[in-house]
Amino acid sequence: MAVTIKARRLPARRRAPPPATVTFPEVTQVRGGKAGPVAEIVAVETPVALFYNCVSHVVMMATPADLEEFAIGFSLSERIVAGVDEIEDVVVSPLDRGLKVSIRIPAARAKEMAGRERNLAGRTGCGLCGVTAIEQALRPLPAVPRGRPITASAIGAAIRSLPDRQSLNQVTGAIHAAAFVDRGGAVLAVREDVGRHNALDKLIGAVARAHSNPADGFVVVTSRCSMEMVQKTATLGFPLIASISAPTSLAIELAQGCGLTLLAFARGDRFNAYAHGVRVVVGA
Repeated sequence: MAVTIKARRLPARRRAPPPATVTFPEVTQVRGGKAGPVAEIVAVETPVALFYNCVSHVVMMATPADLEEFAIGFSLSERIVAGVDEIEDVVVSPLDRGLKVSIRIPAARAKEMAGRERNLAGRTGCGLCGVTAIEQALRPLPAVPRGRPITASAIGAAIRSLPDRQSLNQVTGAIHAAAFVDRGGAVLAVREDVGRHNALDKLIGAVARAHSNPADGFVVVTSRCSMEMVQKTATLGFPLIASISAPTSLAIELAQGCGLTLLAFARGDRFNAYAHGVRVVVGA
């Protein structure tokens, strides 16, 4: 099932969002042989339950920000729907512990989900928790169009500018980010979450809501690049993903197979190209 993005904007239905950070006023800090109390700002991690047509699908541990975009991005990257136009509504509501995100999709799509339930909670670092079949975890990926080349200087510019756009991580030090970057290296959108895959899903949702063409830019993530990060990026048609940390062997194999350019250890002006590095122009 190919994912397409059509020009339809979902209504904003969420009330005032819960805080993404919380302050612990009396943390004991030891420095230079002395101990004393300090106030520390900490990233919020909370259960977020995704319901499709009133049926529970999965519970993810996430940062309670940009949850409509999270729902849209998750639905697209997991191929629950074929395009953003199939997402009829997204409503976020509080639970006693955590948040509920209710997503309404066509009945035919909901019926297709019946055989692919996720029956475990997704931990913060897990993008595939609860997938019960190997076939689901290793689903075929669409071929990524070769498209126009991307310069190494644009990639370096994005890597250098991203930290200043990570507002939550600047105050907590515990947040991953995913960014959509144009071919000139300008960062167009950034989304943050305690889960790296959640941050990427939020970014995918933001790109879909803005009706941007994924092929017109690339993705930068502030985490390791594992297989589900490649899956999500390729499914939406981004041509390149650059990670500041290491890739995994399966991520490399999947990227090589579907035509996605995979760069890792991208820091400053350096990176390693593990798959389809021919898309990157060096010295331009």
